Parts: sequence; structure tokens; C-alpha cells
Amino acid sequence: MTNGLLALGLAYLVGAIPFGYLLVKWTKGTDVRTSGSGNIGATNVLRTAGRAAGAATLLLDGAKGYLAVWLAARLNGGSPGWAAAAALAVMAGHAYPVFLRFRGGKAVSSCVGAFLYLAPLPLAAVLVVWVVIVAFTRYVSLGSVVAAGTLPLAVWLIAHPPAAVTGAAAAAGAFIIWRHKSNLERLREGREHKLSLGGSRR
Repeated sequence: MTNGLLALGLAYLVGAIPFGYLLVKWTKGTDVRTSGSGNIGATNVLRTAGRAAGAATLLLDGAKGYLAVWLAARLNGGSPGWAAAAALAVMAGHAYPVFLRFRGGKAVSSCVGAFLYLAPLPLAAVLVVWVVIVAFTRYVSLGSVVAAGTLPLAVWLIAHPPAAVTGAAAAAGAFIIWRHKSNLERLREGREHKLSLGGSRR
């Protein structure tokens, strides 16, 4: 129990490291939360500071998701329950980082990193869905919402994991969709930004 609670605390703190905020601050000297969507995630960093910073944010946010779940498994004898709980804790840390007064990102990349450890094959299927949606629409938010919605089904159908992992996938998917509520509103109104590797486009 003690190791499990320690793992969750560490997962939250790892998730709370605001890589996107730090990279934009170091490279541009600005607060990424005052630009674009106000998000600290890779898409807004791409729009604000360019492709290199966006790619670095994507990789680092994914890495912290993987690391948090790996640490939880190591500390708890490979327990799928604690590992699954750590996946949710690292996402909570990213979305509500104590270091930025609890104003963080959508937790998509940290979710990808966490499920790369928990359920890699289902995650691969979900990423294909994301790529197809974004390629055809150029809406990263729409791709993320659709992928989040398919995550629990993919985990259940492909991996047949312990119930804790399937439950974490359902909770993670619902959390990501909820975090995109403002994006969904902009999509309905036709105001959502489309992806451009050179910056922001409508």
C-alpha cells in the first residue's frame, strides 16, 4: 500500500513537469499559456515556438507518461492495478500541475506514454485512428477526441487486460474528451484552429 501511494505521488509530480511551458520560456522568453489556445501541450507549442519545440514537447510529455507507469510497476511488483492508477495520476499531473497553479494541458501525450507501457498494441490501433482523422480534417483536437473515445474499446478488444487497465482506459478517454470541451465548442462554431506544420491556420 505504501509503495502504491508513493507511486501515485511520483506519477503526479512527474506529470506536473510542464515541458511545453519550459521549452517556450527558454526558447522564446514567453508564457505559452498567453498564446494560441493557452495550452501547454505540443500542438500549442508548435504554433507558438515552432516544429522543434513542438516535437520535443510531444516526446517529453509522452516519456513522462511512460516513466510514471513504469515506476509504479517497478515499485509494486508489476501490479497492473497500481500501474493503471499511475496512468491516471500522471495525466492529472499534466492537466493540473502544481508548478503552474494547476493550469495545464489536455493530457493526450502523457496518456499515449502511459498506455505505451500498459497496452502497446491497442495504443497503436488508436494512433492509426488519430492519424487518419487529423490527416483528413487537420483538426488535432478532433483526432484526439475520437481516439480517446476508441481507446477503451481497443484496449478491451485487443489486449483483454486486467479490469483495472480497461477501467483506466475508459477513465483516461473520458478525461481527455472532457478536457477538450472548449475545442468541441469551437469545432461546432467553425472557429477551431487547423494543424499546420508551419504554424497556426484556420
